[in-house]
Amino acid sequence: MAFSKAQELLGLAMLATRSRGVSLDEIIEEFGCSHRTAQRMTDALEAVFPAVEQRFDDDRRARWMLPSRAVAPLLTPSAEELTALSASIRELDRAGMRTEAATMRQLERKVRALIPPTAGRRLAVDEEALLEALGHAARPGPRPAASEAIDAAISEALKGPFRLRILYRKRKEEEPRERIVAPHGLLLGVRRYLVARDTSKAHTARLQHYRVEEIYRAEVLDESFELDPGFNIGAHSERGFGSFESEQEYGEIVWRFRPEAADQARRFVFHPKQQVTETADGSLEVRFHASGLLEMCWHLYSWGDAVEVVAPDRLKAMVEEHRRSDFAALP
Repeated sequence: MAFSKAQELLGLAMLATRSRGVSLDEIIEEFGCSHRTAQRMTDALEAVFPAVEQRFDDDRRARWMLPSRAVAPLLTPSAEELTALSASIRELDRAGMRTEAATMRQLERKVRALIPPTAGRRLAVDEEALLEALGHAARPGPRPAASEAIDAAISEALKGPFRLRILYRKRKEEEPRERIVAPHGLLLGVRRYLVARDTSKAHTARLQHYRVEEIYRAEVLDESFELDPGFNIGAHSERGFGSFESEQEYGEIVWRFRPEAADQARRFVFHPKQQVTETADGSLEVRFHASGLLEMCWHLYSWGDAVEVVAPDRLKAMVEEHRRSDFAALP
């Protein structure tokens, strides 16, 4: 059997271990094959795995089912997969997502416990070499301070979703005060923001951003709620250049990079929906819609005088007196 066919058969066996098994239509959709090829694949599955059972669902469609124990010995993870899992845990720790990191550690322990001893010894050697190589890579620089208890409460509330009682201080407030919010998502960046609705305000009130480092206490309440219809954290994040978002600042942003900086600027994705055009003189013009002018200033400063703000005028005025020509390198 060709190696690619063996991989497909193993993939089919994994599908068959699901509680409802797998049907011909699902095989066709998963592997992009014809009906006849799907039938040949089920014949091969039955030949290689005698424990396969064929059953019929309520719609009289045939489904092939395989006990997970029959395929488990073939699913030993690779050294690359184990290394990627370890690296993911470290990245979650660095991002301050300690609850998620703890959950991933539990998953890692379970995965490693299922590896046969003989394979485990071989994998340990390969993984050690990979981890040693990865040990040369790190993410330097500042990152948000984190409270494990607050992060855990936010994580639990988002999974519910449950209302969250927080002790929070706005930027202009001297003392924090208590609020009950309905959390919808979390924005990660230079600062972390909890996207939530203040339940003390009218239901029509817009979602607000709460800086996580200004949350002094968080308690998950035994009160569920309905998320705003159509809310999507990915689409919501696109309204900001970084993790900050403001309806008042939102609008078209236009930056023009000088010809000598154009190649470097092409290597950046400044916004998921940016439009990039090259002008007649070789400059690179980048357009997108977003808010967060202060975060834009922080980034634009690093480009010195290699970038010009075309729009909006407010952002142009914020950076104009701070463009430098003596930076030794571009970002």
